[in-house]
Amino acid sequence: MKSILITGASGFIGSFIVEEALNRGLEVWAAVRSTSSRRYLNDERINFLDLDFSTKDSVCKALQGHRWDYIVHVAGATKCLHKSDFYKVNTLGTKNFIDAIIDLDIIPEKFVFMSSLSAVGAVRENYPYTDIEESDTPMPNTTYGDSKMSAERYLGQFVKKVPIVILRPTGVYGPREKDYLMMADSIRKHVDFAVGFRPQEITFVYVADLVKAVFLALERGESGRKFFISDGNVYRSADFSKLIKKELGISFVFRIVAPVWLLWIICQIGGLWGRMTGRMSALNMDKFNILRQRNWRCDIRPAREELGYEPEYDLTKGVSSWLKDGTI
Repeated sequence: MKSILITGASGFIGSFIVEEALNRGLEVWAAVRSTSSRRYLNDERINFLDLDFSTKDSVCKALQGHRWDYIVHVAGATKCLHKSDFYKVNTLGTKNFIDAIIDLDIIPEKFVFMSSLSAVGAVRENYPYTDIEESDTPMPNTTYGDSKMSAERYLGQFVKKVPIVILRPTGVYGPREKDYLMMADSIRKHVDFAVGFRPQEITFVYVADLVKAVFLALERGESGRKFFISDGNVYRSADFSKLIKKELGISFVFRIVAPVWLLWIICQIGGLWGRMTGRMSALNMDKFNILRQRNWRCDIRPAREELGYEPEYDLTKGVSSWLKDGTI
């Protein structure tokens, strides 16, 4: 029986990877913190590993005596009160993890790192937009994206020693995800919110398709390759809202389109309030840069051709499946 270690296993994406690994008959190890919720990790077949990424020594201590055929590194932070925390978690945490794996000589058959389209950032922003490609020079425009790109670059030093494959998904939605849930809840209350008057083209991937891509990368991905993952379609900002509205049976929604300058002020205040209170605001400067970016197109042909990735869920099917799940 093949074994797999999944970090960030208690989170949105990680918990679905755990489920699929169990369905495939793998020996599953879920790396979580002792304080992490195990709400979605209640299958008795799951083995747990308490893993602290803050230092290489702490990682080595946790990994000592273990070895896995596959490792999927999903653990990371998407929201932080302080910019430095993104680098502590996403960059330094990844560095400590891979360093420990190499030092302990427990190199797996395949190591998949969950990065993000945000790691590439605001490229090809001139309209009409074209697909962001792997060959584009990354220009991360968020601290989150930059921390992920920094992790990618560090991992890139070891692709001849460790078989590392990097996935860069676009906006991931589905059951258990919270940010898009806030949007759906707002529409349920008859309010929709958009930013900017320049055309915006966005992409999505349903969580089940991303999980499929993870296992294809484990099976077929060549070390050093980086793959964008989406559902293969391009949407306008109102498309997602319209589908949510339809699925929820909402007849009227008041759509507010805010200018970018107004969003900047709101996000500045939100970030300041978060630092003062110690409570994360949904609107901060990282979120501002995400919302103002106009081009989220990405080229998934390499994933199709090299991994055999074929998304099953377009936005219509994905939103329907998500909302019928009883999430809201």
